Amino acid sequence: MRVTILEIQKMKERGERIPMITAYDYTSAQIADRAGVPLILVGDSLGMVVLGHSSTVPVTLDEMLHHIRAVVRGSQRSLVIGDLPFLTYTSVEQAVASAGRVMQEAGSQAVKLEGGAAAAPVIARLVELGIPVMGHIGFTPQSVNQIGTRVQGRQAAAAAQLVADALAVEAAGAFAVVLELIPAELAAAITARLRIPTIGIGAGAGCAGQVQVWHDMLGLYSDFLPRHAKRYASLAEQIGQAVSAYAAEVRDGAFPGPEHSAAMPAEALRAALDQADDR
Repeated sequence: MRVTILEIQKMKERGERIPMITAYDYTSAQIADRAGVPLILVGDSLGMVVLGHSSTVPVTLDEMLHHIRAVVRGSQRSLVIGDLPFLTYTSVEQAVASAGRVMQEAGSQAVKLEGGAAAAPVIARLVELGIPVMGHIGFTPQSVNQIGTRVQGRQAAAAAQLVADALAVEAAGAFAVVLELIPAELAAAITARLRIPTIGIGAGAGCAGQVQVWHDMLGLYSDFLPRHAKRYASLAEQIGQAVSAYAAEVRDGAFPGPEHSAAMPAEALRAALDQADDR
């Protein structure tokens, strides 16, 4: 049975830290699920780490559905949250249609969308229709062309707006909110004011939970690591060594060996070749 938003709320109330991780395919979802991660986000960050774009902006709803389906199939207990991509929730009506596809066609248990007070009417309508919503404020990647990639809320007015945005998202009915790239002190203050959990990324340890991108955490990029990420493995190097070893063995004729091949009795082979020659 999958984790529910009520269980996530209880974790916040008990003071339990909430881990969330991104996953984009069946295998990664299976690993995260078996590791006991309660929240899996199928983020539109797949635009960069899976599809090779420079931002999340080009990601389409159909691409999101493709990856969400795979993650849902790969998980059994984790609550799967699907991102609504850029320009798929510009009105309440469009948001309902987009979120409906994410829930019905892809099978996620919740959606995530970016925006604070301005997004509150959309969040409220989705929640009213039975769609659990996770909010996302601070640095919002879909707005990168407008705000750039930088910490948000350093100045008093901007920080006050983020507090207002967080409260608006909560009031609209979101079950949690991501705080991305905001000062740790501000994130802790927002967390203390909200009943719902905050999930931080580049927002310090004072949040109720944390989210990390699969590729960052596992070191699948050997030459890049965001400041807010921690590398728990260096798989790019290990995978590269494995691929090089495989290629070398193929070139040398060391692979495949007898143990990797099926055998056929010599008499059966001769009989088969004789029959082929007679045709």
